[in-house]
Parts: sequence; C-alpha cells; structure tokens
Amino acid sequence: MRSALRPAAVATIVLVSAACARPAAPPPSDNDWFESGQAAVTRARALVPPGARARSVILFIGDGMGLSTVTAAGILEGQIRGEPGEGNMLAFEELPHVALAKTYSVNLQVSDSAATATAMCTGVKTKAYALGVDERVTPGDWSTVEASRRRTLFEEAEARGLATGLVTTTRVTHATPAACYGHAAHRSWEDDTSLPPDAREAGFPDLARQLVEFSAGDGIDVILGGGRAQFLRHNQLDPERPEQTGNRLDGRDLIAAWQSRNPAGAFLWNRSQLASLDPRRVGPVLGLFESSHLAFEADRQDDIGGEPSLSEMTAKAIELLQRHPSGFVLMVEGGRIDQAHHLGNAYRALTDTIEFSHAVRAALSLTDPRETLIVVTADHSHVMTMAGYPHRGNPILGKVVSVDAGGEPDSRYLRDALGLPFTTLSYANGPGYTGASPEQPEGNKRFLHLPTGYRGIARGRPDLTAVDTTAPDYLQEATVPTRNDTHAGEDVPIYAGGPGAELFRGVQEQSYLFHAVIEALGWTDRER
Repeated sequence: MRSALRPAAVATIVLVSAACARPAAPPPSDNDWFESGQAAVTRARALVPPGARARSVILFIGDGMGLSTVTAAGILEGQIRGEPGEGNMLAFEELPHVALAKTYSVNLQVSDSAATATAMCTGVKTKAYALGVDERVTPGDWSTVEASRRRTLFEEAEARGLATGLVTTTRVTHATPAACYGHAAHRSWEDDTSLPPDAREAGFPDLARQLVEFSAGDGIDVILGGGRAQFLRHNQLDPERPEQTGNRLDGRDLIAAWQSRNPAGAFLWNRSQLASLDPRRVGPVLGLFESSHLAFEADRQDDIGGEPSLSEMTAKAIELLQRHPSGFVLMVEGGRIDQAHHLGNAYRALTDTIEFSHAVRAALSLTDPRETLIVVTADHSHVMTMAGYPHRGNPILGKVVSVDAGGEPDSRYLRDALGLPFTTLSYANGPGYTGASPEQPEGNKRFLHLPTGYRGIARGRPDLTAVDTTAPDYLQEATVPTRNDTHAGEDVPIYAGGPGAELFRGVQEQSYLFHAVIEALGWTDRER
C-alpha cells in the first residue's frame, strides 16, 4: 500500500490538477513554428482576397491515409460497384482546394500521430509522442508539461463560445483525438495505470481525466468513439461485455463523473442508442461504443452490442452541434485506417478509408458550404506501395496482370525475376514478410495467410498463384520484417472546401493547418 502523502506532495497534487484542468495559458510568443505559420497564412492571404468567414469548421483526419491509400481506396470503391475503379473519386477528392503538408516532427523524420496531431491542433510542431505541448517538453517527464503547454483549437473555440465535438473510431483518449484537448508528455498516458509512478504520485491527470475535466467554455459538447476501459474502475463491469472490466485503479468512475458534470447530457454505448437520440432534446453527449477501439468497418456487423459507423457518428455529431448559435468545431478521425496498415492488411485499411469518405460525404450533405469549412487530411502516411504495371481494371487487391503487345489485358500473371506472380499492393516493412531466415527457414507463413499445401518458398518469396490475395485476412508481402508496418514520411494531402478553403495551397508545414483554420474563422485577434 502507498504510504500517506506528505503535505508538500498534497500541495503538488492540488497544483498539478488545477493547472491541467484549466484552459492552457499561451506561452510567450517566441515559438518559431507558430510565428512561421502565421507568416505563411499572411502570404497566402495576400494571394487571395478574404471572403466570408467560416461559422463552423470540420477537420477530418484519416490516420495514416497517405496518397497511395487514397488512390487504392478510390479504385477499390469503384471496383466494388463493378467499375474499373481508376476514375472513381472519393468524396473529399471532389473538394476544390488541395495542398500538401510536411509531417516531420521536431525530432523525427518520420513522425507519430501525437506530434502530427498536435501540430494541426496547436500550430506548433513538437517532439514525437507528446500531446498539446511544444518542443520544450521532455517526453515522459510530466513536470515539463506546464511550461510547454499550447492552447488547442478546441480550447480556443470553447473560449470563444463555439460548440466542440470529436468523433473517432479509436479510443477517445488515443493520440489524435487527445491532441484536441490533452496536454501530456507521452501519448500512452490514457488512464492512470499508464502514468509513470512519479506522475501518479504528483496527481498528474491522465488523458481520460483531462477529457472529463476539460474546463474551457462549457466543455466538449459531443464525444463519440471507443475506450470505455479508460473511464471505468478496474472492478467495474463493462456494459457490453460483462466479462471485461475497466482499467482505472484510482477508484474513479469517470463516466459517472461526466454525467455529474452534465446532468442534461446522455451517455451512450451502442448504435441503437445513438440512432434514437433526439438532437433537440439532449444536452452534451458522451458515446463510448467499445471497451477499446471500435471494430474495423469490415468487421463492424459482428459486434455484440452493435457499433455505429463513422459516417453515422459524424452525421449525428453534426446534427447535435448545429443547434449551437455561434457555430462549432468538429474533429472526425478515421483512426483504424492506420491500425490496419500497421497489421499489413490493405483490405481493412482501404475499406476503412472508403467509410471515411462516406463520413465526409455525410458532412457535405448536412452542412452549408457558405458557412462551414471542411478540411480533410492525414496525420502521416504508411509504407504501402502500389506498383507493377497492372492493366486498367485489374483488382487492386489482386495479383498483377499486365497487357499484351496489342494493349489488351493478358491472361497471365506478370512475373518477378524469380518467375513468381506478385500483388499490386505491398508494404516496405511489416508482418507480411515472407523471406527465409535461419530462425524461420520457410518464411513467415504464420502472418501471411496462405492456403495449406501452397507451392512453397522460392528464394524467400511464396508462389501466390493459388492464393486469394483479395481475401479480407490476407496480409500483403513486406520487404523488411517488422512486427508492425511503420509510418512513412512523405508529404500528405490536404483537401478543403468552404469559407477559407482558398488558404490551403502549395506545400506547407503541417502546423500551418491550425493557422489557416484560425484565419478562416476570423480569429485574427487571438493571443499566442
């Protein structure tokens, strides 16, 4: 049992808790990232005269949705409809303005979601794994958070009287959604069990606490996603899966705490509850539809309690937020695109991207383009590649079939230098590695889903002739064996439409996105 705290420790807990509960006070205006972002917006504005201000903003983040993912998902969506696919456009590809964002962080050439989401939500770049803080933070050291805190877009919006909402297919305490409201020296601090002992001893609030105790304005109005375990006590039964319990060891039921702070609000945990919710008769909404992350879109129908889709959550969030007379700021994350890529599973990454497109389409149909700025981007890319000269209309998840001398599709698979067929999509690294090694002389048959009796490994590659590479569980081959595929470091696209969309042009630092949104909303009097 922990010994009784000394008075000094108690005072530290009070100070840390109070500091993390209040809206972030802006640090001195000496941050180069912030100032360069403002300067870049000024240059962009000089090229295009200002039009109407945006009343509301919806920021869509496809986690891990690089250009290869966008292209392949667009093709797959078209092919599902029976088309060749290459000419198909995802909903956000039809937006009129396009730019590119550089995703590196202060200390990594290829960054993580915490640093990249922080750039978009605060206007400054930071170190990998840190949330809501600038580069002065020491990753993993809670005591450096207060001096490096940055005001987030959500804190700014709430302070100005706008409504706020976040929607995600991950845990609501995961890196990207947490960057909207949280300030932490490490993204893993989702509940009190993940805090370092010294941070726990000092009373530093974990991210679930920070979400519930978010004190800017009247708090976040709509929260929809996963992650019930981060809010429930370790001996508290999950409402959907009673064999599971929460994670928290501090004795707190944060769902009850949220309900106490929002007596007119509604807590939801399944799809039917969300569908039956009347936006005209409810206050704030907290929807936690899974103990951890929500299911991949391809598997959602198998959920025990019934999970809403990303597009259903997005539509309901907009209906709830549109009631607010001053407008709103909403962040929507397709978070499991990234996680499917980490598994080396292109099928689920692409089908989640298609659902992400459906969510954007729902938003476009529910909002007025004269009032609402819609920005769609990614936090980073992944190492999935698309190659091999397949003929037009070749199944994007299939093996490469090229064209004959007359330009018509050949009936034979294109072969590699070893005489073996290969797929259009593959990964530069990941669990789909099939090469032989002294420890695994026949290659990675455990991870790559091959049928019993397949024709074997030839110099490190399997013969895929009889393998259905379009199957949902198939893992595309990877060049380098890693437990999970990694992020990639190339620039990611930004698509925009609505008031202020003209500011999204050229190649920009990722932190520019925050400043362009601020400009579009007309918050030119903001403090730094």
